[in-house]
Amino acid sequence: MSLPPPPRRFDAPFDGDLTDDLELALRLADAADEVSMTRFDAADLDVQLKADATHVTEADLATERAIRAILETERPDDGVFGEEFGAQGSTHRQWIIDPIDGTANYLKGIPMWTTLIALAIDGVPRVGVASQPAIGRRWWGASALGSWTNTPTGPPRRLQVSTVDAVADASASFQSVSQWRETGHTDHLLRLTDAVWRDRGYGDTWPYMLLAEGRLEFVAEFGVKEYDIAALVPILHEAGGRFTSFDGEDSISDRSSLATNGLLHQDFLDLLHPPPSTTTPPEHAE
Repeated sequence: MSLPPPPRRFDAPFDGDLTDDLELALRLADAADEVSMTRFDAADLDVQLKADATHVTEADLATERAIRAILETERPDDGVFGEEFGAQGSTHRQWIIDPIDGTANYLKGIPMWTTLIALAIDGVPRVGVASQPAIGRRWWGASALGSWTNTPTGPPRRLQVSTVDAVADASASFQSVSQWRETGHTDHLLRLTDAVWRDRGYGDTWPYMLLAEGRLEFVAEFGVKEYDIAALVPILHEAGGRFTSFDGEDSISDRSSLATNGLLHQDFLDLLHPPPSTTTPPEHAE
């Protein structure tokens, strides 16, 4: 398997037309929703334990197969990287898939799970769809085409992050305490929760979409893979937000994420990465 090209900034200009790719991504989501909802909350759902001790259900496998089958027909020259069946083909144009983000919720019958579909071009996620069929919600976006969400009775609504410009007025989602503790960031989490107006652990994809809708100002987590976050990047950036790793790098492979409304991105990075103390120890008396 060839390595992906060096990372570029997620806001690097793109002069192509992604309309057809976005339309395809939405059709992929339609097909995925049909498969995943067929087995959601089924009493006889088959659940297995993978080598990394995470769960996989028959629906994870079937959903990714359905997406791959369409891509094989309609984009045979593109590469594919999925959680369940790995990577194959080109990394110049690569579809990145998480068939069910939130498998633990899915297998427990909890409706907060998402199918994530992204297209990365030269390492930059350019198209993203996040579909939550169990609650009837979907979000999508592509470079230069804006980001959008469905509404119950009307046309799609364009997404826009909030204009909150003070950390003290911000709402934050930190995902889970265990993530921060296991990666040695407990002190950072306490600093964050002390600084913001409100903090909650909403979990998985949903808080990023709340951020894109202007309802949160900060989301961060650890232990994420490319397929967990690639689709989120274009949706958030087209809504005016900013997405990096926890250390501020434009990367989906650093196993961390930090997303904000853009206005507060550097403020949150400074809060979580304060400079080392420059206090000079007192001189000893002669």
